Amino acid sequence: MNQGTYVFAQLMRLIHWQSFARFVKRYNGNYRVQSFTCWHQFLCMSFGQLTNRESLRDIVNCLQAHDEKLYHLGLTKGVKRSTLANANEKRDYRIYQDLAQSLIAKARKLYQGKLEGIDLDNVIYALDSTTIELCLEVFWWAKFRKHKAAVKLHTLLDVRCEIPCFVHVSDGKFHDVNVLDILEFEAEAFYVMDRGYTDWKRLYHIHLAGAFFVIRAKKNLAFERVYSRLVDKTTGLRCDQTIRLKNHYAAVDYPEHLRRIKYYDSEHQVTYVYLTNHFEAQPMEIATLYLNRWKVEIFFKWIKQHLRIKRFWGESPNAVKTQIWIAISTFVLVALLKHRLKNLHSLNEMLQILSVSAFDKIPVNQLFMKIENKNQHPPGSNQLNIFDL
Repeated sequence: MNQGTYVFAQLMRLIHWQSFARFVKRYNGNYRVQSFTCWHQFLCMSFGQLTNRESLRDIVNCLQAHDEKLYHLGLTKGVKRSTLANANEKRDYRIYQDLAQSLIAKARKLYQGKLEGIDLDNVIYALDSTTIELCLEVFWWAKFRKHKAAVKLHTLLDVRCEIPCFVHVSDGKFHDVNVLDILEFEAEAFYVMDRGYTDWKRLYHIHLAGAFFVIRAKKNLAFERVYSRLVDKTTGLRCDQTIRLKNHYAAVDYPEHLRRIKYYDSEHQVTYVYLTNHFEAQPMEIATLYLNRWKVEIFFKWIKQHLRIKRFWGESPNAVKTQIWIAISTFVLVALLKHRLKNLHSLNEMLQILSVSAFDKIPVNQLFMKIENKNQHPPGSNQLNIFDL
């Protein structure tokens, strides 16, 4: 990355230009567009995500304050709020969905790693959703309750690399279990879910696809024990059973045997019961698999805190989805930059540094190296260290 190039422009260079042009052409994004193209729209919106802007007006004012630098960022001069708002309303959000998916595919190859306590080579996914509440008067199309509106982000997270590989945006009424009808299940992969996804017909569809699931059992589960295996109760395990479903309709929807594992968490004094269609893994591996489901909860918490997805810059479904997909693209771009630089900072720290350095002319590797050097005390420093006392 060359000396004299703005930090923001260096980050955007991680996007393959020909791929982006192909996505734009696929959905006719630049049809009858004179100057403010889809690329310009993405740059403005990603800049807003990266620098933590509050609104479209905030984005435009910030860019206009640096009018002489816009050309070097790849933007045209004189960005108007109405032009940006109109682009978000009318240009197909799937352009940025496809861009995000291409970046995700690249990042997943770089971040695959081993999980502690799991000796399995299978791909492991955690499935969950988060609800973002909205104003009903403005987002009338996303009615959730009588006086509330909301959208849901249904996310399938690759647990090994902690990067989302599937995101579906729906209104608040869309039940979590319905997303199982949209997903294409990968053979030999594990899908870890909470008990809200219990639907025997859909779970059997996962089984028929050659994939595996791990799900918490509901308290009213009716079953018959077929076989019990010995377990080491000092590890917290209480039982490892092969069962069949007792309820008639449940047995019709899922006619095969299931594996039932009970685990007691002595630290929190809670008992968990897991169901899976995988019979070969060690019972503690199944318990650990479910424990890793919390990574998707951490991901939701992170993006809500550090990206602009709780407050939307447009009112239509297309504008909301455009903002969400560009936010995800920005998140993955920072993750790609972290890997390229072999940076030891967390994603949160990198975002904080990039947010105030977008208009700096410094190679990004030197930017983070400079921060690291400043955080270290120089040799012979007179700074008091309480641990030396």
